Amino acid sequence: MAQDPYSELGVARTASADEIRKAFRKLAKEFHPDKNPGNAKAEERFKRVSAAFDILGDVDKRKKFDRGELDADGRETARGFSGDPRAGGFNPGQGFGGGQGFGGGSFEGVDLNDIFGEILGGRGGARGFGGPSKGADVRGKAEIDLEQAIQGGKTRLSFSDGRTIEVTIPKGAVDGQMLRLKGQGAPGRAGPGDAIIELAIRPHPVFKREGEALVMDLPISVPDAVLGAKVEAPTPDGPVTLTVPKGSSSGSRLRLKGRGLPGASGGARGDLFARLQIMLPDAPDPALEAFAEEWRKDRPYAPRKK
Repeated sequence: MAQDPYSELGVARTASADEIRKAFRKLAKEFHPDKNPGNAKAEERFKRVSAAFDILGDVDKRKKFDRGELDADGRETARGFSGDPRAGGFNPGQGFGGGQGFGGGSFEGVDLNDIFGEILGGRGGARGFGGPSKGADVRGKAEIDLEQAIQGGKTRLSFSDGRTIEVTIPKGAVDGQMLRLKGQGAPGRAGPGDAIIELAIRPHPVFKREGEALVMDLPISVPDAVLGAKVEAPTPDGPVTLTVPKGSSSGSRLRLKGRGLPGASGGARGDLFARLQIMLPDAPDPALEAFAEEWRKDRPYAPRKK
């Protein structure tokens, strides 16, 4: 026989409906089987807490229990008796908790599915305690290009059950962002669950990520480095013209404001940094070699000593 439902929930007999609901929510979250896999004691406690709330969470049942018309198992009793099966109080047609379950019940205007939705992470329903439940959520990972993350777009994702769905990538998506697709999960009696998709930005052949900033190598010629120049530089939004200052050295960084990755909290985009790389001609150039010999003889300098 179950314990007194008030004791089971740890509330006084004068407790308000809100106090009972809060007590149940706390205990159900603590002892739910999903949070205590393989723990038989926790599962048994969850059943008792649920049975207690099945009585006290229903206004009419609570009144009947207080008048002695229901026992602690939710079974009707002969008025004035304890509810012992031998006393005629057992109704085999009712079973656990009066046979009402939790699926569609309400308590002072509160949908019990809302409570179990919090406990089960939004799946709804109470597993194994009556009432139709939604299907399980399914999870997947979608790899997207850097340009897709910045500009948005669509991609297709396949699941192990053979289904393929189209995922809309929001503009300004960030690495690790989770998307919830309603109704794209496993089927259930109360409707399908959701698909939860984690976005992962693929490595880019040109741009390297540093937080919300992007860094790229920008090759320039010796004359461009010495004399300065305007050169074309790639960005995730398309090519732009970049000014290389006169006398630039390899490794110098030029900043392109707002051309990096979207901010993690939806803020402004980071910056793109072009790291200059001075490149010699592919083929040996006798004129350049002669100039270098003359320069080294007449104007020696040692950059490694800087």
